[in-house]
Amino acid sequence: MPEKLTAQETEALETYRAYVAQREKIQAGEAGWDTLGEYFTDDAVFIDPAWGRVEGIDAVREFLEESMVGLDDWSFPERWTMVDGDRVVTMFEQLIPGADGETYQQAGISVLYYAGDGKFSYEMDLMNMGHINQDLKAAQWAPKGDFNMPPRVPTRSYARPGGEAL
Repeated sequence: MPEKLTAQETEALETYRAYVAQREKIQAGEAGWDTLGEYFTDDAVFIDPAWGRVEGIDAVREFLEESMVGLDDWSFPERWTMVDGDRVVTMFEQLIPGADGETYQQAGISVLYYAGDGKFSYEMDLMNMGHINQDLKAAQWAPKGDFNMPPRVPTRSYARPGGEAL
């Protein structure tokens, strides 16, 4: 029998569900990716497997908007989510449409730390970039318009704000 969630865990999970609902609005074209910034603290850290470390709410908003340009036909459905204290861990899929009509998929894991007041201070997304690159080639995927490449040499530090332990 699962243990009952604490008040903090319940709040973290509810905030994460609102975050996912906002992401679904974005994917439906009802909002911009930068609107996910409302779920992060001013000193937030976001770690992306391709773009690396992004620090501070303004940089996170910019990253969210810039990194998603050209990925309009991709989707990211949630598969499961769990919460432990201030940590939310979730598994999602990244679905990429192929020129052959097939959908290519990769699993990803996100680790978020809840800071309270409906905000996260940290998100680290983990994916196998080698597999993604193989799928992009097999899918013969190309953006339908503009596309932004990640930095050539992204910052790879995964420390939380203030150097807190994961």
